[in-house]
Order: sequence, then structure tokens, then C-alpha cells
Amino acid sequence: MKHLVLAACIGAFSLTTATAVMAQEPAKKTTTKKASTKKKAAAGTAAAAGAAAAATPNGEKWQCELGNNLYIAGDMLRDEVLTVHWQGRDYKLPRQATVTGADRYYDARTGLDLVVIPSKAMLFNKNLGQRLADDCQSAAMQAGAAAPTQAGGLRAPATTPLLVTPPGGPTQVPESAQQSAAPKQ
Repeated sequence: MKHLVLAACIGAFSLTTATAVMAQEPAKKTTTKKASTKKKAAAGTAAAAGAAAAATPNGEKWQCELGNNLYIAGDMLRDEVLTVHWQGRDYKLPRQATVTGADRYYDARTGLDLVVIPSKAMLFNKNLGQRLADDCQSAAMQAGAAAPTQAGGLRAPATTPLLVTPPGGPTQVPESAQQSAAPKQ
């Protein structure tokens, strides 16, 4: 008899526990479905806005090797901050001082580093330690012009060599200047 009462108690307890668990599960599913639907709708709207922004990059198109493109907005000769559009996103890169003569634009937060020399531009990701794009050139550069860099504007044009005899032949130095320039013994 004790066994029968014990079995009935266990059965009743199991039945109430199973019913309570079953009642809670569908309620959770409906709320998660509503929340996930709202999240998906918000994400879809954000993705559509991001796609619209990615579809219309601003600036001059620079074609790189391996079919990559980047767009540079701003004037390299005078602006301190350029906007670089790379893979669907705009990045603000401030100018950095260099000792090599190259123009460098680097943002420490994103790690993007744009280095422009007269023949090409290169884009690096310092955070990942890799080169993202190489041999990037604008349409003018592909036609033979030099990059529109600030450092390039400060140098003599490549078509005028620095050691050229001035028109009219070499300059004659007066003899008195030659004698005064000679060391005294």
C-alpha cells in the first residue's frame, strides 16, 4: 500500500512539473520571435542605409592592383584631413609629418595608414599589420602625371634636372674671385 501511495505522489509531481515546463516554453518562444523580428527589421534598415552609403563613395577614384579601388576626398596639397572610402566605409585620416618626403595619412583608432609617393599610393592596416592595397593610382597618374602630393609640390619638377647648365652657357667667374677663393699658403 505504501508503494501505491508513493507511486501516485511521484506521478502527480511529475505531471505538474511537466505541465509547468510546457506552459513556460511557448511563452518564451513567442517573445524571442517578436524580439528577433524587431532586431532583424532594424538590422535590415541599417544594412539598407549602409548599402546606400556604400553605393555612392565621394572623392577621386584610385585603382589599385588586384581589382581593388579606393576613393580619396580632399585636396592633398592643402588639406590636413582626407576622407578615404575603402570597402564600403569612409575613414577620416589626418596628415602625419614624415622625414622621407612621402605624404602620410594615419588614424590610430582604425589603424588605417595611407602613404602616397609620386608614383603610387599604398593603404595599410597597422592594427592587423598588413597591406590592404598597393599600387593605387588616380586616372591622371595612370596617364603619366605624378601624385598630387604636398611633398611632390615642394620638389623641383622631374622634367627639369637640377644640374643643368643655364641658358647662355656656363657662368664665368672673375679672376679676382678665383684668387680670393684660393687657399693662402
